[in-house]
Amino acid sequence: MMNLDSNAHSVFLLHYHLVLVVKYRRQIFNDEISNRAREIFEYIAPNYNITTEEWNHDKDHVHILFRAHPNTEISRFINAYKSASSRLLKKEFPQIRQKLWEERFWSQSFCLLTTGGAPTEVIKKYIESQGQNDRRRK
Repeated sequence: MMNLDSNAHSVFLLHYHLVLVVKYRRQIFNDEISNRAREIFEYIAPNYNITTEEWNHDKDHVHILFRAHPNTEISRFINAYKSASSRLLKKEFPQIRQKLWEERFWSQSFCLLTTGGAPTEVIKKYIESQGQNDRRRK
């Protein structure tokens, strides 16, 4: 049985796959920085009726699977998240500044996909597998 989201006037199930890339594809992410980036995402998300389903990272980007409402202003949320996370991550992890000589943390562009074409379980497995080869080599 599929659990549907709802509000006062509608029932819906809207899943999105978001990929955010570090500016110049600098290799910034490790588990600690990724976990903090996720905390910031999950702090801001409820203000936009967004719920995190899955999160993973590679060295230069993050994958986020999330649910949203029909009235969610996704581009506004993404901009708010990129701005807040950029500021906080650079402040809390000074080593990031050594790899990014300009102020911007994230690339201006992003990838946002609706996930209706593939079952979300398939996408979750893909996100969970991201970066595993690199982690095994350490």
